[in-house]
Amino acid sequence: MSTAHPKPQAEPRGVAEPAPEGAWHVVVLNDPVNLMSYVVMVFRKVMGFDEARARRHMMEVHEQGRSVVWSGLREKAEAYAFTLQQWHLTAVLESDEAR
Repeated sequence: MSTAHPKPQAEPRGVAEPAPEGAWHVVVLNDPVNLMSYVVMVFRKVMGFDEARARRHMMEVHEQGRSVVWSGLREKAEAYAFTLQQWHLTAVLESDEAR
């Protein structure tokens, strides 16, 4: 008689949550509170963008209601989103699979 434990069954594809190592997007959403100049300043400080790139993302948020400001591993995406939220921007995470 064997004392080995049975191997857990793998979940079928498409049922499991998105893999944490997959691509995640940090999305900044438009809000009626923050000034455009403030958003540019936050993008420069937090994301390390130069003036032109920060303005481009700010205008995308303003005109389209959202801008993907960073994509990569989930842990780093969560850190960026949290930091942007601390600066009072509306930032959310989206899985690459969500689009």
